[in-house]
Amino acid sequence: MTKALIIGGGIGGLTAAMALRRAGIEPVVHEAYEQPDDYAGLFLNTASNGLDALRAIDVDIARRGDGFPIPRMIMWSGTGKRLGEVANGTTLPDGTVSVCVRRGEMQKVLRAEAHARGIAIEYGKRLDTYDATPTGVTARFTDGTEATGDLLIGADGIHSRTRRLLDPDGPRPRFTGLLSVGGYSHDSSLAPTTDTQHFVFGKRAFFGYLVREGGEVYWFANLHRPQEPSRQELDAMTPGWWQRHLTDLFADDMPVIGRILGNLAGEVGAYPVHDIPTSPVWHSGPIALIGDAVHATSPSAGQGASMAIEDAIVLAKCLRDAPDVATAYTTYERLRRPRVEKVVAYSKTLSNSKTAGPVARVFRDLMMPVALRLFANPKSHAWMYDHHIDWNQRAAA
Repeated sequence: MTKALIIGGGIGGLTAAMALRRAGIEPVVHEAYEQPDDYAGLFLNTASNGLDALRAIDVDIARRGDGFPIPRMIMWSGTGKRLGEVANGTTLPDGTVSVCVRRGEMQKVLRAEAHARGIAIEYGKRLDTYDATPTGVTARFTDGTEATGDLLIGADGIHSRTRRLLDPDGPRPRFTGLLSVGGYSHDSSLAPTTDTQHFVFGKRAFFGYLVREGGEVYWFANLHRPQEPSRQELDAMTPGWWQRHLTDLFADDMPVIGRILGNLAGEVGAYPVHDIPTSPVWHSGPIALIGDAVHATSPSAGQGASMAIEDAIVLAKCLRDAPDVATAYTTYERLRRPRVEKVVAYSKTLSNSKTAGPVARVFRDLMMPVALRLFANPKSHAWMYDHHIDWNQRAAA
């Protein structure tokens, strides 16, 4: 049986492992962290197209991941003017809609499903280098161990070591000019935002939130930064510092933001937002890349996880149906590149609208209700959300 070494045990890597197993390929996942982290990251939107893609391999995150259904998004100006409503994905035939789920919870469900299918996951395996040969590939890890297989799939995220080895001169992640800050709050006096996520185009920054039953709040803010802050700078900023800073930043905006920030619960996460508009090299020999490792998108479109999931399943189908690995990889790139690059570009456009100067802000608030009706309706977004992968259909070379 063909053996695949998967580098990265996140959403894309775990999905790839299960899809490859279904395609008759033996996967082994190699994760850099020493142990599973069920609290890694904050939360993410998993759009209906991503949920639908997972069902191609019989995984149902919507029902197992404690997700909060968010089929609709309401846009507000900082002054409290309702700018419009946007559908967040489509409704699947059984009524399932897009969900917001804690990243760690989603990975926990995928990991449990992978274990149930007999897939090996090895921890503390940070890729150092690899050697490709005519008969396969040997991966060497920083702990001194190595593994040999027929294929190697890089699912190791936006700062992918696999990508740097595959294409040393390839593009580096691009700072989008946004800093994303987020966390959780608790305010039992806030009404649940049933089936809805709210977005506020504030005077100085962008804010998003949803309220679950019982008053648990998921929130995030996007702040404009002309220069990318270092990890050391961000690590030095305590939750208390962020609470004061964000409260001042949103002081002139909708009062609900101040209530949310005044009731923080737990840590505050902060990270620079990057993307990779295009990568010239997706594969070479027995090596291929999926997800953020090859086409990272900013979170503005809520499609990062879904694109990785779709990649993983399409790649597995191509390896199942093609006569050889080279044809499989070429087919995979042909099927996926136009779609993912369009999503990255669209997400970048959304990111650019989140911060604006005084004049642009007035113009945006006047025009957005019209723009949302014309360009953000279900029909205009069908290309993104209605994408369906049929596992039983052959991947055309």
